[in-house]
Amino acid sequence: MIELLCHPGIGPTVEGEALVAKDGFSARYDLDRVKGVFSRPQHALAGESYVGKVLVLDTAKGGVASAWMLHEMKSRGIIPAAILFNTANTILAQGAALADLTMCDRFADGDVTTLIRTGDHVRVDPAKGHVTILNR
Repeated sequence: MIELLCHPGIGPTVEGEALVAKDGFSARYDLDRVKGVFSRPQHALAGESYVGKVLVLDTAKGGVASAWMLHEMKSRGIIPAAILFNTANTILAQGAALADLTMCDRFADGDVTTLIRTGDHVRVDPAKGHVTILNR
C-alpha cells in the first residue's frame, strides 16, 4: 500500500479503479454525459468511460455549468466515483459538494498524475486527506 496526503476534500470515502491523465477536466466540454465517456477528441482520455472510476487529472476547468452538470450526472448515476486533481477551482468544489461527489486536490507528495497510475485500485478518504493505493 502507498499512502498519499492531500488537502482535506469533499464527499464520502470511496474505492475504485484509477483513470489517469495529465490533462484538465471540464464536465461541460470534455464529457458525453449521456454515454458516460470522455468525448472531446483532444482530451487524453477521449473514448474512455469515466463511470465509477477515480479520475486523476491535472486541474479543473470551466465555470458554473461544470458545477451543476456534476449534480445532473449524479442524479442519473453516470458519474465518476471520485475526482483527484493537482489543483481544483472553487466552482468545481461547489459542484462536487452539491453532487456529493468525492473530490480532493493539492497533494503533498507531488503531481498526482504521476503518483497514481491508470488501473491502480485506490481508496479516497477526503475527510482525512488520504488517498491510498491499495493495489498496483
